[in-house]
Amino acid sequence: MTQEGKINTNELGEKIIKVIKTIYDPEIPVNIYELGLIYDVFVNEDYGVKILMTLTTPNCPVAESLPLEVEEKVKSIHLVKDAEVEITFDPPWSQDLMSEEAKLELGML
Repeated sequence: MTQEGKINTNELGEKIIKVIKTIYDPEIPVNIYELGLIYDVFVNEDYGVKILMTLTTPNCPVAESLPLEVEEKVKSIHLVKDAEVEITFDPPWSQDLMSEEAKLELGML
């Protein structure tokens, strides 16, 4: 913490990832971060957040609700001024993006 009571963007980024890890894909019992659905988290100095994420498939049943859930949960973090989720399918999601933890959880290792 700095003297003005502000935290740096790296600390805020870590808090954002911690919150994202509480969000699960409804079809796979693994959080969306460990699944590799989050490609990037940007935090600017005004505490605006942009999250680049993908879905397991373009026809994912939660294509509408999952990005909104991510936005809402990130916006609820103290200091976050705004959050925007951008969905991309470039590169498309594959099981290679999953963390070792996710692969273990799903019995793939």
